[in-house]
Amino acid sequence: MALCLLLGAALAQPTDAPTISDAKKDDNGFLVHEIKSPYQAGTTLVRVLVPEKLDKVKSYPVVYVLPVEASTESRYGDGLKEVKKLDLQNTLKAVFVAPTFSQLPWYADHPTNKDVRQETYFVKVVVPFVEKTYPVKAAPDGRLLMGFSKSGWGAYSLLLRHSDVFGKAAAWDAPMMMDKPGKYGSGDIFGTDDNFAGYRVTKLLEDRAAKLQKETRLILTGYGGFRGEHQKAHELMEKLKIRHEYRDGPQRKHDWHSGWVKEAAELLLARME
Repeated sequence: MALCLLLGAALAQPTDAPTISDAKKDDNGFLVHEIKSPYQAGTTLVRVLVPEKLDKVKSYPVVYVLPVEASTESRYGDGLKEVKKLDLQNTLKAVFVAPTFSQLPWYADHPTNKDVRQETYFVKVVVPFVEKTYPVKAAPDGRLLMGFSKSGWGAYSLLLRHSDVFGKAAAWDAPMMMDKPGKYGSGDIFGTDDNFAGYRVTKLLEDRAAKLQKETRLILTGYGGFRGEHQKAHELMEKLKIRHEYRDGPQRKHDWHSGWVKEAAELLLARME
C-alpha cells in the first residue's frame, strides 16, 4: 500500500515542473537562483536586487530588467548593475529582477522547438517564482517591464499579449516597426512568418488599442539608432488614441549604461493615471 501511494504521488508530479535553486549572493550582491526548465535549453538564471531595508510584510512592485543578450553575455552592459549603481532599488523602493535566456531573447515561443519557449518561460516560470519567493505585489500594477533594443520590443509584446498580467512596459531604442522575422537574430526565435505575426508590435497595438486608451501603460523614451522607429510607433499610438509617455531623445549610446535607465524606471513606478 505504501509503495502504491509513493508511486501515485510521483505520477501526480507535473513532468514540466522547473527546478529552482535557493538564492546565492554573488559578488555584486545580487541574489541568484539557477533554473532548469523544459522551456529553455540548459540552466538559466534569475538575479534579484532587493531594497537594503526589505520589509517582508510589505508588497513591493517588481521591475523586470529584460536582457538583450543570451545567457550572461554583456556586450551592451548589464541592466541590473546599472540599477544598483543608481541605487534605484532603494530610492524607488522596488525589487528589480533580471532573468537570463538560453538563446537570444525575443520573448517569443518558437512554433516547433520546445527548448525555445521564452514567453512561456518568463510568464509561467520566472514571474510566479519571484512572487512566491519575495514580498512583491502579485497584481498587474506591481509587474513592470523594462528593456531596450530587442528587449524593449519584448517588453511591449509581453504587455500587449498579457495586458491582464503586466501593468506597464518601458522601451528605449527598440525596433518597434519591425514587420517580419530575420533581422537582429530574430529568425531563429520566431521561426515562421505566421508565428512572428502574433508578436508583431504594430499589429498588437492595433488589436489592443481599446484596452490602452484610459491609462498610460506604455512608455517610449529616447533613442540610439532607432529614432525613426520610435517616431513611427509614437505616431501610430497617437492615431490609435493609445495613452503613452513619449520622449524624442536625447540620443545616447545603445547600451544599458548610457543614461536612460533612471528615467525609464521612474516612469514605470510613477502612479498609473
